[in-house]
Amino acid sequence: MKIVCDDKIPFLRGVFEPYAEVVYLPGAAICAADVRDADAIVTRTRTRCGRALLEGSSVRIIASATIGYDHIDTAWCESHGIAWANAPGCNSGSVAQYIASALLALATNHGFDLRGMTLGIVGVGHVGTKVARAAQSLGMRVLLNDPPRAAAEGPASFVSLDEIIAKSNIITLHVPLTEETRHLFDASRLASMRPDQILINTSRGEVVDGEALKKALKSHQIKAAVLDVWENEPDIDPDLAELVEIATPHIAGYSLDGKAAGTTAAVRFIARQLGIPGLLDFSVILPPATDASYDVTRDSDALKADLTAFEHLRETYPVRREF
Repeated sequence: MKIVCDDKIPFLRGVFEPYAEVVYLPGAAICAADVRDADAIVTRTRTRCGRALLEGSSVRIIASATIGYDHIDTAWCESHGIAWANAPGCNSGSVAQYIASALLALATNHGFDLRGMTLGIVGVGHVGTKVARAAQSLGMRVLLNDPPRAAAEGPASFVSLDEIIAKSNIITLHVPLTEETRHLFDASRLASMRPDQILINTSRGEVVDGEALKKALKSHQIKAAVLDVWENEPDIDPDLAELVEIATPHIAGYSLDGKAAGTTAAVRFIARQLGIPGLLDFSVILPPATDASYDVTRDSDALKADLTAFEHLRETYPVRREF
């Protein structure tokens, strides 16, 4: 067996070597020639897994050590007998920690008290649920918007997106990237926001229309924005990065705990599919978290100092432990 792996996935080296030939490559550089004779791929978001990469290959399994899976052409893979899996919820605690730090930084910068303010959460899956708990622990009221959950569970606990915009002081986005959510916050929706509102996006860059957000910030149509994700990563818009209050290089989910959970999920999927014994849990090797403090402004300062360092900052991200 042959397994091709993104070389930046932590804890992975040595795991599959007793059972397969393992090749480690930079995720963005993995090409069709690299996977032509591979049985499996272990990836992150930088490897586009679709026809261009996979057609004519022997790949039959793809595991992504990430929550998101928009880098995988799932329909094409399924139609060609390729099993795939992401790692839902793996970094949800990490993103909730990021949001809590961002909320406290915003409160400090603007001199407001979070207690009694309203946070509108768009997308209430693994991440949004933990964000809601964090916001409530800070004394905030939360409004939840999640049409799929509202349809499945009933509308009592959820509100419309229009109500989120009408009643929230801060809006935070935690939706997957789909055709329905692409530019969910476009020029029209941003125009419906107020000059006292703040928008946070840690989901996918394409959920927000970057050009429209740039105009909204320049014209003070909204108060501020926090972006961890961007259109055209890693080549982000320097003008937009200058305008947003907190700008980070897609690291909201980059706690060591989240990385361990993502790798665990990917390894377990590959092991089940290939019949490899031993389903590992990498979280057990982490030392106790003696310091789970986190200041998001440090990550923002590092990116704003050099926007071309986007990928370098991700690849060399320091150890961060969750609450």
